[in-house]
Amino acid sequence: MKKTISILGSTGSIGQTTLKIIDKKKDYFQPYIFSANKNYNVICKQIKKYHPKYFVITDKKVFIKIKKKFSNKRIKIYNNFNFKLKKKLDITITAIPGIDGLNPTIFATNFSKKVLIANKEAVICGWNLLKKKIYKNKTKIIPIDSEHFSIFSLIKKINFKDIKKIYITASGGPFLNYKAKKLTKIKPIDALKHPKWKMGKKISIDSATMMNKVLEVIEAQKLFNIPYNKISILIHPESLIHALIELKNGLTYFIHHNTSMIIPIANAIFEDNTDIKNFFNFKKIQFDTNIKQLTFKNVDSKIFPMVGLLKEINKYPSACIIVNASNEILVDQFLRKNIGFLSIFRTIKTILNDSNYKKYAIRKPQNINQIVNIDNWARKLTLKKIRKK
Repeated sequence: MKKTISILGSTGSIGQTTLKIIDKKKDYFQPYIFSANKNYNVICKQIKKYHPKYFVITDKKVFIKIKKKFSNKRIKIYNNFNFKLKKKLDITITAIPGIDGLNPTIFATNFSKKVLIANKEAVICGWNLLKKKIYKNKTKIIPIDSEHFSIFSLIKKINFKDIKKIYITASGGPFLNYKAKKLTKIKPIDALKHPKWKMGKKISIDSATMMNKVLEVIEAQKLFNIPYNKISILIHPESLIHALIELKNGLTYFIHHNTSMIIPIANAIFEDNTDIKNFFNFKKIQFDTNIKQLTFKNVDSKIFPMVGLLKEINKYPSACIIVNASNEILVDQFLRKNIGFLSIFRTIKTILNDSNYKKYAIRKPQNINQIVNIDNWARKLTLKKIRKK
């Protein structure tokens, strides 16, 4: 019997990588729910090629066009996730970026046996809500960001009490070897040139500022219940090792793999029955050569001041929601060339020093509306701070 598989964010990089895996195992999967925002041409191609049962399109104009175009097809097209399914799905990949991915991720935990989560913002902002749904529905959660998948894979073989420290690695992005003075002249085109990974614009900018690692540390704290003082960031330019776990007995464990997201996604889908050569041809890693070239170093806070936010974020329950929301606005404004590269960090700092910050940061949201309220406050304040400059 075929496995039902859904991809929330099917037109993005994670979604399209997952589809490469499905292409190699067409007889194994039944595409069920796809979702996208407004990439009209790709949505049309995916409907014609994969014939999902449902397609959720969040952009109103594109939704109307697609619904009209495929009115005679056996596909249910929705504008949101406010519908119910009659059966539980086998696998759902949640890869909708930003806070917009929270509600779809909650939807997925209600109707899927296994959820592969690539939306760090959903975990960061709504983990308390997600956790309740996961336990209630007995949903299996597997993170597929390479760092968290490595931690997930390693802790299955380790007694949690024996862990001394967990390290999440960072490539350092395009500005690893820059001097601080040079950062004042950074343009969006410079920040989008990641040396190792092909990613969307938002995550590429987050990698350049190191905000992606700040968010990944918070995500790891929530997913694995790790105290703040037990997790750190290490620069690892080769990007072959994605996380390390140091034990109290002096041993350190890590997983070494190629810089392709096919590896964590395929392993998460098939778990213990994965032969990666079935899914893509990549240049064989010369392990004996590369192992001699692995380098690790501490983060330079002058180049990456974002990492200094972690201490502040851990002070209050909703600080992570505020920082995430502010960062989303600032990255968008930087890409539009409305602010400079260094303004991303500087503006977030002004948000944390705002007179109303603590009032929102200390809240413990009990539902999505309360999360959205905090998120909206941070977005409006961020835009206000930008306009004052």
